[in-house]
Amino acid sequence: MSKTDFSSLNLHPSLLHNLISLGYKAMTPIQAKSLPHILEGKDVIGQGKTGSGKTAAFGLGLLHQLDVTSFKVQSLVLCPTRELADQVAKELRKLARTIPNIKVLTLCGGVPFGPQVGSLEHGAHIIVGTPGRVEEHLRKQTLKLDSLRTLVLDEADRMLDMGFEASLDAIIERVPAQRQTLLFSATYPHQIQAIARRIMVKPAMAQADEKHDSDSIEQIFYKFDGTQSRLTALRLVLLKYRPESTVVFCNTKLETVDIANELSKCGFGAIALNGDMEQKDRDQTMIRFANKSASILIATDVAARGLDIEALDAVVNYHVPRDSEVHVHRIGRTGRAGSKGMAFTLCGEKEGHKVEMLENYLEQRFELAPLPPLSLLEDAAYKPLMATLRIDAGKKQKIRPGDILGALTGENGIAGKQVGKIHIADNWAYVAVSLDVTQIAVNKLNEGKLKGRSFRVRLI
Repeated sequence: MSKTDFSSLNLHPSLLHNLISLGYKAMTPIQAKSLPHILEGKDVIGQGKTGSGKTAAFGLGLLHQLDVTSFKVQSLVLCPTRELADQVAKELRKLARTIPNIKVLTLCGGVPFGPQVGSLEHGAHIIVGTPGRVEEHLRKQTLKLDSLRTLVLDEADRMLDMGFEASLDAIIERVPAQRQTLLFSATYPHQIQAIARRIMVKPAMAQADEKHDSDSIEQIFYKFDGTQSRLTALRLVLLKYRPESTVVFCNTKLETVDIANELSKCGFGAIALNGDMEQKDRDQTMIRFANKSASILIATDVAARGLDIEALDAVVNYHVPRDSEVHVHRIGRTGRAGSKGMAFTLCGEKEGHKVEMLENYLEQRFELAPLPPLSLLEDAAYKPLMATLRIDAGKKQKIRPGDILGALTGENGIAGKQVGKIHIADNWAYVAVSLDVTQIAVNKLNEGKLKGRSFRVRLI
């Protein structure tokens, strides 16, 4: 038996059985280094890039020790963004699906407070939330953590970057001193070291290799001079490679909006994601990008935390990042799960020293390639494969994915293969359809009925 097999761990049999059914066989490096310590009840600091399997590492640990018969909060997972919290909660439910009656509850800002209070009154085993909203529940005494066994800080570096240190301190004051603390982070700056010393007891270090495999990610650095704009450089790269799904990383919120607007004017399917957006707009943006009705997402590093994209074809650094660890974290979002990915970095005349710093950090050298030919600008921009329709009905109206699929593919409808991802929330639903049948799909839903009722449907 290999030391990286999940079966080599002293895990609850139902968890092992579920891992087999999910196709999880060998542990990732971060899991192999952290899980044995977690299962022994030790405090653990886990450092690994996005996509390294950190969620399953701490998720299996807290599920293994859970007492299902006690309907009290036994584990608290704190995340920097609602998107990441939703992603973590989804993964925990998947890992726990063979254990009956486990309740995982999310507590995040951007949604009404009242319904969360009602859910808490019915009890929960695991809370996944953002620091601000969790602190608010503790302050108003709608959340009790007296029975907490495990505290998890996920993406701890970003929580500090986003100014959550005061909220974290307030939460830690209200959790039992006798607990297990697990801290996971993509980077390990001094701030993280300081908070670890303050809240953890003799933590074990579990550090996965941060270097990316050149077989899975092809990196290209494009150099341009003062006669060409950075936006033109970005357009040329996109037009040459035409990736189906791309994230362009920027340094500022304003930059995300400006670039998305300029690319849209040129005919690209580009949308912006930043922290100034209303939560409903952030949700809609994420859904459109995930279901491939937008090809290009322009985002800041903080806003992009928690992106749950199955296959990201390319990443673009609009500037050479100031921090080499940020570069590693960004490009790690492509080339996952055995697929090939591309990472492009746009390098202006004054950014050569940043490239040198990155080369020293990664212990490799990069050739600065000339930009693709300007003649590419004469080509038409490529469009997304899908379009997204919004239906003003959701779970509370008893709408299920099968209802939407049936309404679209009924008599004189569209083919099943022309229907993409369906996302259903409490009072609305989104469905992706092939771009070439958008109007037929809109008409079919508007003219037909769901659960015997008519609901407003529109293209977004």
